[in-house]
Amino acid sequence: MLLFLLLNLTRLFVCWFAHTEKAHGTSEKPVQKELLWGCDYETADRICNFNRHYAEYAGYWTSTNFLKEVDRSGPTKYYDSVTGKLLFEAPKGRTMDEFLKESASHGWPSFRDEEVNWENVRCLSNGECISVTGTVRNYYYRHP
Repeated sequence: MLLFLLLNLTRLFVCWFAHTEKAHGTSEKPVQKELLWGCDYETADRICNFNRHYAEYAGYWTSTNFLKEVDRSGPTKYYDSVTGKLLFEAPKGRTMDEFLKESASHGWPSFRDEEVNWENVRCLSNGECISVTGTVRNYYYRHP
């Protein structure tokens, strides 16, 4: 029981820490300059470090090179744009076409439980998914 309480207190601290203001918005520094798929630096930094409501506009990801460049033969690893830590690996348990269709219906890449690296990601009670260091990543939708 004590171990259970300590683990939960640790998780609460990590969530609180990840959600607090830091040197650069909610992170210690800005996003990396060289982002994959031609993502716009200013947009990425605003979304990841100075945003607590919503995310990029729906469909922004389709305006990048993602659909042209993503590997369709196996899972792709998705990293924190600030720290470089692994956050997601998808698709797992579904096809790339299913991943893309579900992402299109949500308006941005959408990851299921088995695709989340829970060592580096936390989901807050409002559904917001963030890295343990504070970078905003996504919103959590429980898949049926």
